[in-house]
Amino acid sequence: MEKYTGKAAYQGIAIGKIAEMVKSDGTVRREHIDDVDAELARLAAAKEQAIDELQALYDKALKDVGEAHAEIFQVHQMMLDDDDYNESIEEMIKEQKVNAEFAVATTGDNFAEMFASMDDEYMRGRAADIKDISTRLVTDLQGGGGSANAFTEPVILVADDLAPSETVQLDKAMVLSFVTRAGSTNSHTAILARTMNIPALVQVPIPKDVNGKMAIVDGMKSTVIVDPDEKTLAEYKALQEKEIEKKKLLNEMKGKDTVTKSGRHIKLYGNIGGVGDVAYVLENDAAGIGLFRSEFLYLQNEDYPTEEQQFQAYKKVAELMAGKQVIIRTLDIGADKQIDYFKLDKEENPALGFRAVRICLERDEIFRTQLRALLRASAFGNIAIMFPMIASKWEVETCLKTLESVKHELMAKDVPFKKDISVGIMVETPASVLIADELAELVDFFSIGTNDLTQYTLAIDRQNQKLERFFDAHHPAVLKAIQMTIDAAHRHGIWAGICGELGADPELTETFVKMGIDELSMSPSSILRTRKAIRDMD
Repeated sequence: MEKYTGKAAYQGIAIGKIAEMVKSDGTVRREHIDDVDAELARLAAAKEQAIDELQALYDKALKDVGEAHAEIFQVHQMMLDDDDYNESIEEMIKEQKVNAEFAVATTGDNFAEMFASMDDEYMRGRAADIKDISTRLVTDLQGGGGSANAFTEPVILVADDLAPSETVQLDKAMVLSFVTRAGSTNSHTAILARTMNIPALVQVPIPKDVNGKMAIVDGMKSTVIVDPDEKTLAEYKALQEKEIEKKKLLNEMKGKDTVTKSGRHIKLYGNIGGVGDVAYVLENDAAGIGLFRSEFLYLQNEDYPTEEQQFQAYKKVAELMAGKQVIIRTLDIGADKQIDYFKLDKEENPALGFRAVRICLERDEIFRTQLRALLRASAFGNIAIMFPMIASKWEVETCLKTLESVKHELMAKDVPFKKDISVGIMVETPASVLIADELAELVDFFSIGTNDLTQYTLAIDRQNQKLERFFDAHHPAVLKAIQMTIDAAHRHGIWAGICGELGADPELTETFVKMGIDELSMSPSSILRTRKAIRDMD
């Protein structure tokens, strides 16, 4: 029995087998091979594996976001079966006696270059698809991939680290817990774990030879126990049963109002990263969705999601919420959320760089496409739009001007949408706090993003694990900024909420209510506990 201690991103207990998420480093070397038939057999096996993975991705996307969004994975399966593509790879292996990885990577580059030089826009767009299927095939040849879709039973997923683009493709039903050797308690993996209500540990010095071993993840003690003895296993199974009993007691909060004993009502909303997360929101009886991170639609995709793909996703969420408010944040990528096809320049300080609304205001067509999809979906439910990373009044004015322009486009085509759709901004920069009175005159609500507000107020990179002891979300300056924002909102007759991780912090729930907060949006797993805390307040 071995114990390894890290930092808890979300508490709880998980018991199960470890699955190491193996990743390829992307390096492809040319190697001479003697057995051509064996190499062709390796290629065939990798191709079969890639097609199975793509089918699993298709099935998941179909369930989560609908046919339009899932279709790309069927296209990729067909491309893997393309005769010209396969013949080129096989001929290179036979004639040059090179390894399959090199043949696939070279063919992929050649075909992508050919497509990229074509006049037809649709065909040029296929260059990215060729690169993607080639990368997948190389990864499978190198023994990488490690997709949770391939697991036959729920597992404790162990990795060096997990990027948002990787976590978004995981089959959540197959993950009991996240354990990473690097990472931060403020990472998107940690946020996903809180959404899923599963324990997660980061910065755990767990060795590489644990794949397939039985383990216990103790989120309370920030510990992973590998190969536990029978006594330890029995003790933790008993603790797990107690946790289940506690959850049953919290279920009594379902259907009850979130109101203090003095009669103060608070809206409790849930945060989601995609359509599939709505189930967690409904299961925990949220009054609405306070933050739909729309960038996860982009992270899931191999290319810019079309207007129709986005419309179907937003529409489905609105319909599932059946009239409850759904606040959708416009695209927020950059910093730690990088997407290859955006081709963003490498920056010295990405957290302070080209990200979120700054990208939208510079790349107008991407922004307009998303706004069209959002407005169209608003006809099917109670959708609100929220602009992130605001620092200046002109940014809000430009966003609103673009939104009005898109409304006129849709009206000219008789496309239905909610004419008086609610519009808000995220207050997550010190600049937006200091000019909150001016900004409040332009919008219908404020949502305070405490993760970034803390980062920028304290001048600390929240993804830097070496700085975690300095990252104090309870810092008086952060709390003062929150109070200033709430007061400015109320002076101008609009509501203010919190959608950052602090919204679920039990140590601050009473503080926020006393500050006058109108709404708290959090990981769905925290809603019932927070409701009980608010109902117990005088």
